[in-house]
Amino acid sequence: MNWLSRLGQMRSSILGMNERNLGFIYPNNARVNYKYADDKYLAKSILHKNQIACPRTYTVVDSIGKIEEAWQSASEWNELVIKPAKGAGGKGILILKRKKEGWMSQGRLVSDQEIFTHIANTIFGIYSFGDSDVALIEEYVRPHRVFHEIFPEGVPDIRILLLKKVPVMGMLRMPTSQSNGKANLHQGGLGIGVDMQTGKLKSAYDGVKHMDDHPDTNHPIIGIQLPYWENLIRMSVKAACHFPLDYLGVDLVIDDRKGPMIMELNVRPGLGIQLANKEGLKQAIQRAKQKNQLY
Repeated sequence: MNWLSRLGQMRSSILGMNERNLGFIYPNNARVNYKYADDKYLAKSILHKNQIACPRTYTVVDSIGKIEEAWQSASEWNELVIKPAKGAGGKGILILKRKKEGWMSQGRLVSDQEIFTHIANTIFGIYSFGDSDVALIEEYVRPHRVFHEIFPEGVPDIRILLLKKVPVMGMLRMPTSQSNGKANLHQGGLGIGVDMQTGKLKSAYDGVKHMDDHPDTNHPIIGIQLPYWENLIRMSVKAACHFPLDYLGVDLVIDDRKGPMIMELNVRPGLGIQLANKEGLKQAIQRAKQKNQLY
């Protein structure tokens, strides 16, 4: 098959936004149930209840008057993350590490007052489309060493997209220097396709072009084996079984000490996963149907 024919075949199998919304999100996810994915605190409570591993929540700050007290209780830890419960796209996530000179974030010294302001902005809904929110102060995930070999900054995550509790496509989201250590694709992170059978990485996509190596370290990507792949698949299915959502993305991380954990769920998973895999979702879903996994 020549490249023109292959391009035409891929285009016919690509799932567009309108078709995703009308054909998959709306029929499979009742609007009243979006909250179970959109609210990270609610989602984590369900994961905890069903003994599905996720990063530990140290404290929840739901009002301005509780900020200083909450910070005193949480600051006993040397590494932590502050994030909005209802944030999206990586906005409002503050990663803090304690050094001799004080708290550091992305190589910059951060004062307690700056931290308090960040928590207050989170509660005011600055990072949550203007809605009031709560700030989660939670455990910092130390990425598995295989990721440090590719790029030593930030926390990569693995998204597994499921339809009717069946995994149909996967992607590793890898930070870059452009993304400031965040794995989100629209902030400059890489989307790396994953072979669903083996858990091995395929080529990466940076929003413009495909590549075989990480752009900052030139470390090869293709063929790297994701650790715990079978566990990641099983965990994503188990999580999907406890949420009333039949089309969703499950985002997982691999902690170097604790292994796989679920970071969050997404009821509107983006479509860039197709470009990362060089395959349309229609084709992946059809393949699952042919294997009698979907009906």
